[in-house]
Amino acid sequence: MPEYLITFIFGSVIGSFLNVCIYRVPRKKSIVFPSSRCPKCNSPINVLDNIPILSYIILFGRCRECKGAISIRYPFVEFLNAMLYVAVLWRFGIHVYSFVYMAFVSAMIVITFIDLDFQIIPDSITLPGIFAGLIFSFVVLIDPYSRGKSIGIINSLTGMLCGGGIFYLIAVLSRGGMGGGDIKMMGMVGSFLGWKGVLMTTFSASLTGALIGIFLMIFKGKGRKTKIPFGPFLAFGSLLSLFFGRELINIYLNIP
Repeated sequence: MPEYLITFIFGSVIGSFLNVCIYRVPRKKSIVFPSSRCPKCNSPINVLDNIPILSYIILFGRCRECKGAISIRYPFVEFLNAMLYVAVLWRFGIHVYSFVYMAFVSAMIVITFIDLDFQIIPDSITLPGIFAGLIFSFVVLIDPYSRGKSIGIINSLTGMLCGGGIFYLIAVLSRGGMGGGDIKMMGMVGSFLGWKGVLMTTFSASLTGALIGIFLMIFKGKGRKTKIPFGPFLAFGSLLSLFFGRELINIYLNIP
């Protein structure tokens, strides 16, 4: 269908911008100026060489000027964001709140890759995200755990306090085992998805994090004290909660 193709193209273009954010935000650089440049030779990237996904394929993953290899992460982020935008359209249809959820999933992508690289979750993403979640919950957002009902400011506020509170408590009890970025990230998730979304996100992230941790210990020789950024697992859990949370809860409740 044409709307899915248009959404994919739009998502890939935004994904190109997300690559800029992933690189520049943790380095405290402007995401507006200067224009995109090769990370190897710092040459400005021509507009025709900046077409999402296609330019990487046409140039065989290399800079036109210095022929240096460009990370596969760039087209991957563009493709991932495009597919998630298509998933939002498939799940929620064409509505105003669909664009809000698109912004939410893009924020999760940026958080994931920044946390993987620097083990930080920037306040410049989570704090405005909390505020945006509360505002949009009052205006347009629906509850992913109901059928078309508004999430409402009370549910959003409860979700924010629940998400931030649970992870603050974990941080206190584990004496630094959970970072401040994770706390604020879960406050943001709660403001968008409500308290049910927080619980599903926390469960999903904990389960996947534990499985990956076990895998790394067994097959990669990692120790129990090896630091693994938790942001990517929270991002995965939040997306699982957004797209399939209601169905997963129904499956659980119907287990004999």
